[in-house]
Amino acid sequence: MSTETDASNDRMEKINVRVPQALLEQLDEEWERRGYSSKSEAIRDALRDWVNPPATLSEETLEDLGVSRQQRERGDTRSLDAVAEDYDVDLDE
Repeated sequence: MSTETDASNDRMEKINVRVPQALLEQLDEEWERRGYSSKSEAIRDALRDWVNPPATLSEETLEDLGVSRQQRERGDTRSLDAVAEDYDVDLDE
């Protein structure tokens, strides 16, 4: 392993990893499309998510979001500005 320091002065260690060719091809397609400056940066970000996974939503919350999306698509929702106007609320306060 070799070590180096990145811009934030965190010690970085170089590791060798073997990955299947198909996975490497997917990585090659994705890292730049997602805005990473390098494959290493993309892989570090993926490792961070693996070590500290993002919060997951409960089934109930996912169902509520689905209902909300359906209401929006049917036009059953109203904008915040329209509701504020109906109730004479000043949103700039």
